[in-house]
Amino acid sequence: MRLSGSITALATPFDASGELDLDAWQRLLRTQLDAGTQGIVVAGSTGEAAALLDPEYDLLLRTAVETVGGRIPVLAGTGQSNTLKTIETTRRAAALGADAALVVTPPYVRPTQAGLVAHYRAVANDAALPVVLYNVPGRTGCDMLPETVAELAGHPRIIGIKEAKSEPERMTVLLALRDDNFAVLSGDDPTAARAMLQGADGVISVVSNIVPGMFRRLCDAARSRDARTNDIDAQLAALYDFIGVEPNPIPVKAILSRLGIGHGLRLPLTDLSASHADAATRFAGVVQQLETACRDAVAA
Repeated sequence: MRLSGSITALATPFDASGELDLDAWQRLLRTQLDAGTQGIVVAGSTGEAAALLDPEYDLLLRTAVETVGGRIPVLAGTGQSNTLKTIETTRRAAALGADAALVVTPPYVRPTQAGLVAHYRAVANDAALPVVLYNVPGRTGCDMLPETVAELAGHPRIIGIKEAKSEPERMTVLLALRDDNFAVLSGDDPTAARAMLQGADGVISVVSNIVPGMFRRLCDAARSRDARTNDIDAQLAALYDFIGVEPNPIPVKAILSRLGIGHGLRLPLTDLSASHADAATRFAGVVQQLETACRDAVAA
């Protein structure tokens, strides 16, 4: 499997009573497929994985696999704070039909770099699914260093990394590890275009929940070194800023709710602050305009 292009870390829609909204979930999945999204992540941090019960996780993933029907890769978030639990979750995801596991560095426990190598090798050696490494130290408290990634990149069951650190120097070092069997993906929307222009294979994105067509266009342009890349990216800059006004996925779910997809989050996450409500409504309109313009451009 070779992961590339615009991959969406999907938000999980809930209904007004706080239960999973499967109708909204299927509509979100179909919107992504129709817009040309090239892969999806189910139950990552954007999907509020920590707030999902096991039967809910299973239902979300099973429904995604059935809806996608093999057209694009389905990655399951399986990373836990413990190696045995990560292996067990990865096995469950495999049984449910996932194509690969997105495995975040173990949150909270802060392993050493040697511990990270042992952790990922154990998960990969279990061979339930191909593994994509995920480094997001701002959430986990643990930074997987490039030399650690280099130790893991040659493993036949480790197929790539999602790197959420935004510094260009980090991406430069990681891109030296990229080959036909190991993809380097950005995990930071505001710097994703720059990363792809440097040579990254694609991005696992939050903002593509709401502008999937526009983000596919951006990825295509950046990966082909199209001169329009910076212009497309600039059209999304204000949206990137808004998505960061409160912890992910609060802002993106506020916009999704205004687009008719889901209602709210699960505690301890709370709805978007009232001070940002008007902006969310305005950006919901912007999103619709961007996606309409994108569809019109494709049709032309």
